[in-house]
Amino acid sequence: MQQIINDLIAVIADAGKQRIPLQIRGGGSKHFYGNTWSRPDALLDIRPYHGIVAYEPTELVVTARAGTQLTDLQALLDQHGQMLAFEPPLFAASATLGGCVAAGLSGPRRAAAGAVRDFVLGVRLLNGRGDDLHFGGQVMKNVAGYDVSRLMVGSLGTLGVLLEVSLKVLPKPQTELTLGFSMDAESAINVMNQWAGKPLPISATCFADGVLKVRLSGAQSAVKAARSKLGGDMLGDDAAFWESIREHTHAFFQSGKMVWRLSVKSTTVPMILPGRQLIEWNGALRWLACEIDEDPAGIRKAAKAAGGHATLFRGNTLTMPVFHPLDDGVMHIHRALKEKFDPAGILNPGRLYPEF
Repeated sequence: MQQIINDLIAVIADAGKQRIPLQIRGGGSKHFYGNTWSRPDALLDIRPYHGIVAYEPTELVVTARAGTQLTDLQALLDQHGQMLAFEPPLFAASATLGGCVAAGLSGPRRAAAGAVRDFVLGVRLLNGRGDDLHFGGQVMKNVAGYDVSRLMVGSLGTLGVLLEVSLKVLPKPQTELTLGFSMDAESAINVMNQWAGKPLPISATCFADGVLKVRLSGAQSAVKAARSKLGGDMLGDDAAFWESIREHTHAFFQSGKMVWRLSVKSTTVPMILPGRQLIEWNGALRWLACEIDEDPAGIRKAAKAAGGHATLFRGNTLTMPVFHPLDDGVMHIHRALKEKFDPAGILNPGRLYPEF
């Protein structure tokens, strides 16, 4: 495996000298995500560097190489009754751990369990100079100074080439079931926020087409008590439903329209926007499916007014940035980080922001 790292270092060092941009890719399952028009032709394939480095089920910690397929990692955890609690979307069987962390996407359980970055304990990476760097470790309290490990989450490979990642894992819940409630969007947002403030074992929420679906997870006694308290209708095949939301195989995401991801305050009232909406995370995540010719600036203005931001998640055919424009001060920080980690600007340039 060290030879693979040496080969990667050589490619990066040579690209830096010649100012040749590199496209970092694992399984390619999230190739659609992020800015696409400035992607370079030179491919840096991370898949050969795969496998489990260390796994301590009793310590709830796993370390794996970036090219490891998520399906393999999840199968290993499943053997020990454990899971990646942030419920990452795969979008394809080829999805890798490195891509999961670089994209920073979480699934339906995010509002209850936490985001990807909340479970990253440490990383090993190659920066734009080809330096082999280690940050963090394999315990929760291991950082003195800047937490660079979590800085890699969602950076889309613009700051470094991930080699290894250490993650905290959690036991799988003993019992899960899903309840359905017929109501309008305003009522759904209100009850989701009310229930979020109570000691209920709610692990996921989703509102679409006049139905609020709520997943309960935990000890059998706790789930049974919550079911009795909340009421609603028991839904069958609920595992398949939540998988369809996580993997975007649900009909809402398969309309062929542009899909926007709006992150807003959970208490935001129903947003009047063109197209159809699907609401997750107790109201904090609003998916919007609309026609390509709808006003992107208007969508982003509405998201900002709601205390959040909007990302063009799928269907980018526009000559516009995918991610919400940053304020000058935050953009300055992003530029400074890019210059430190990748001074030659060769790692996935333009993937996150067109400016670098």
